[in-house]
Amino acid sequence: MMQVRPTTKADMAAVDALLARSYPKLLKADYPPSVLVTALPIISRAQPELLVCGTYYVVEEEGAVLGAGGWTPDRRVRGLGHVRHLVTDDRALRRGVGRRLMEHCFAVATAHGVLQMECWATRTAVPFYKAVGFRDVGLIDVPLAGGISFPSVRMMRDL
Repeated sequence: MMQVRPTTKADMAAVDALLARSYPKLLKADYPPSVLVTALPIISRAQPELLVCGTYYVVEEEGAVLGAGGWTPDRRVRGLGHVRHLVTDDRALRRGVGRRLMEHCFAVATAHGVLQMECWATRTAVPFYKAVGFRDVGLIDVPLAGGISFPSVRMMRDL
């Protein structure tokens, strides 16, 4: 049975491994090698500040981490939350891992007064986010470290 729980610093290695294993495989069909070669080393690493924020989670089954992701409140716009660094193990796709994680995020965010969620989705993830109620708002270049930008899709969902 899948369980969702908040992450801690102790989850760093497991989340790093999940991102490093899954992102290259999942994103390969939707991004050229020239984009992936610069972006993957940055986006395929766990973000320590997210792991301890209280609203970043892992989905586990029998001790194995099948997914990770979460949300954070916007610091300027009251009632707005942001989906953060979501990933599903490429070997566990279509098992409801991402949906379970998003439903948990929606419930917790709603309890914290969030009325709307924003997501900067990879091209690969757009169909998933549409399936959980997000709408496409437009293209966005997400700034990464070192002046790199990553082509994404801005999406919104009312809670």
